[in-house]
Amino acid sequence: MATRIQLSIQNSLWLLSSPLHPINTKGLHNLKNRLHFRSNLISSSSSRRALYCTCTSSNLPTTEPYVITTPLYYVNAPPHMGSAYTTIAADAIARFQRLLGKKVIFITGTDEHGEKIATAAAAHGSSPNEHCDVISQAYKALWEDLDIAYDKFIRTTNPRHEAIVKEFYLRVLANGDIYRADYDGLYCVNCEEYKVDEKELLDNNCCPIHLKPCVARKEDNYFFALSRYQKKLEETLEQNPDFVQPSSRLNEVQGWVKSGLRDFSISRASVDWGIRVPNEDKQTIYVWFDALLGYISALMEEKSQATLQTAVSSGWPASLHLIGKDILRFHAVYWPAMLMSAGLSVPKMVFGHGFLTKDGMKMGKSLGNTLEPNDLVQRFGSDGVRYFFLREVEFGDDGDYSEDRFINIVNAHLANTIGNLLNRTLGLLKKNCQSTLVVDSTIAAEGNAFKDTVEKLVEKARFQYENLSLSSACEAVLEIGNAGNLYIDEHAPWSLFKQGGAASEAAAKDLVIILEAMRIIAIALSAITPSLCKRIYTQLGYSEDQFNAATWDDTKWGGLKGGQIMAQPKPVFARIEIQMEGEDEGELKKKASKKKERIPQAQTQSLAEA
Repeated sequence: MATRIQLSIQNSLWLLSSPLHPINTKGLHNLKNRLHFRSNLISSSSSRRALYCTCTSSNLPTTEPYVITTPLYYVNAPPHMGSAYTTIAADAIARFQRLLGKKVIFITGTDEHGEKIATAAAAHGSSPNEHCDVISQAYKALWEDLDIAYDKFIRTTNPRHEAIVKEFYLRVLANGDIYRADYDGLYCVNCEEYKVDEKELLDNNCCPIHLKPCVARKEDNYFFALSRYQKKLEETLEQNPDFVQPSSRLNEVQGWVKSGLRDFSISRASVDWGIRVPNEDKQTIYVWFDALLGYISALMEEKSQATLQTAVSSGWPASLHLIGKDILRFHAVYWPAMLMSAGLSVPKMVFGHGFLTKDGMKMGKSLGNTLEPNDLVQRFGSDGVRYFFLREVEFGDDGDYSEDRFINIVNAHLANTIGNLLNRTLGLLKKNCQSTLVVDSTIAAEGNAFKDTVEKLVEKARFQYENLSLSSACEAVLEIGNAGNLYIDEHAPWSLFKQGGAASEAAAKDLVIILEAMRIIAIALSAITPSLCKRIYTQLGYSEDQFNAATWDDTKWGGLKGGQIMAQPKPVFARIEIQMEGEDEGELKKKASKKKERIPQAQTQSLAEA
């Protein structure tokens, strides 16, 4: 395992070197867009940087973890579907990486400081602490309902996080990248951001994201010298084309950087609810400068020493920051420059996905047009919610929610293509083979082109997962189900069993082949619909522990063995029935019964014969 020797500021082991970015006083005074500085600029008399030395022994294997993060969600209001979408996607990616056998650290959490939090708490008649406790718990509860298997949940009000923020701040200060100045400009409270480029604003100085007017503010702040990292950021983007994904986001970030970087305020004099600037009574650290460090502070073990050295050595840099495109600038411009200033590695990739829309507009708490995720989970279950948003939204693009489409897609794919295929096959196996497999799946598929089809689709699914093409990965797995339904309809094992002899033996092998395909589906789709896939796996005679221990290698053909006993057939995914206004549950059940009578002929026959 790689041995990291990290000499921290607190240990006073410094590498004395010339400044990476010599202070250009003229440059500090030359900011545009109504930035007016006083003469009391603060900088370090010398620029010293902590030495981070990574030594790898050739005798020890490296076991670098795969660290994936969601944004730390703002707790001014309960979670909405936009937050849930990011977290579902991150969870699917994390689960796939675990299937590959990697050590995964999946980080999520809540951003709990800032002006909006204090305002929201006051509106509900509670203290900021009480408000944060309630909303943070609401996120945890929703993540549990959505089968989110996170490893770390960080809250920025955690004292250990505060210690990391202050140490990081002092390190950046020591590098000469923090100074004091007046700011006079337009501020979006919802973005928690000064809008330095008024060309981005709509009429009446409205924020293009929150559609609310920005307010004029003037205050005394500390600034981070972002402009000093212009060249380094340009080089990072040019030399690492995968740093920002998808490519459309990379182009956007490169455009921002090439247009010229401006220093940004990293403290607030008018906000009390936040982490205090070290050695300052009247300034709190800007919420973004605070929250971004949650990705690092989350890495610490609970009982470890709360130092930057400890946190960084526990898994930094992150493999993937998964974010919405509205916070791309913070993650792909501000954050890497901050890390460079502190002498830390930048994350390996920042992926900015699109917005979920409703009626063609981005969903958000500030806009008041959110889709309630708790309601969706209660009505349709976690598997349906996870599958629809990952299957129907091309990852990276915007996607619109429609309840009719939701129900049609989930019913067609999960209830019919996958669920019904398993149920009818197990029913035939129970009736004709006492729920017992007659041969190994490898023997059953000898010389059968269906096996080759499944193997190609599994490889396709893996490729799509690895490239974060979650919709295409779902499609590849669903194609296995489609191929299975076509196979069983063409071979009609219910008819072959009636013929007896060699025909009956062939039918029994056909059932093994289909059930082996179902086993592979259960593993290959488990990153998307973990609960559904666990139900499939247990119906194939495995335990939950065996399902939890499965890896991607288990998608290879040949898992089912002759003599293996299957569970009793039971639907693994119930069709969603729409209850019309004024319709009681009895009428709903009658409608469901009538729909069962309208199952396609081939399926009706196989179920009847079972």
